[in-house]
Amino acid sequence: MSANTSFRPYQNAPLPAGWEQLYSAVLSDALDAVGVTNQAFPPSIRPLDEQLKMCGRARTGIYMEVAYVEEGVNPYELEIAIVDDLKPGDVAVFACGGSSRIAPWGSLLSTATTVRGAAGCITDGFVRDILEIRRLKLPVFHAGIAPLDSKGRGQIQSVDVPVICAGVRVAPGDLVFGDADGAVVVPQAVEADVLKIAFDKIRGEDHSMDELRAGGYLRDVYAKYGVL
Repeated sequence: MSANTSFRPYQNAPLPAGWEQLYSAVLSDALDAVGVTNQAFPPSIRPLDEQLKMCGRARTGIYMEVAYVEEGVNPYELEIAIVDDLKPGDVAVFACGGSSRIAPWGSLLSTATTVRGAAGCITDGFVRDILEIRRLKLPVFHAGIAPLDSKGRGQIQSVDVPVICAGVRVAPGDLVFGDADGAVVVPQAVEADVLKIAFDKIRGEDHSMDELRAGGYLRDVYAKYGVL
């Protein structure tokens, strides 16, 4: 099965200032506040290293299950192309349709991604070579760990198009964020509103935490700041 080889270089927007202060829970709450309630990845998508935080712009690829490799076809063509084109701050989002046969991410892709300054990867497929990936300190979110090569099992059909990854819609350029609690995607159409709400809530939580640590009652702190 031949892949769609119409690859075009893609340039993402800068990351939001102060993104290091963000965390997945506050972004999920802010998405709820604007009525977008289906952009958090399910609990089955977990970080390979819970100590790492990931924030970047989505670069997407859609995998399709295959049962063979067509003669004369390089099954890795689009996979190589998108990884080679990653820019600082990009996150590779590889949608595998929940396949139990595909491990699209491993140490070679992680090394190339790290060297290019990209922010990480999220996939609803499997990962392998996990000790090397952890050594690289590259944030990777995954649906499981398996030694499977994607060759003869799955192949990218399109890149830089909207995808559904673990039930979450991700468009190229969307803000992808992940930490120990999980991962969320902020669509560009609501990004400005979501970030304002998130940063406001972070400030309110900081004040709330200070007063709670000083002995304040939760009911009083909540009444004052409206943050929980």
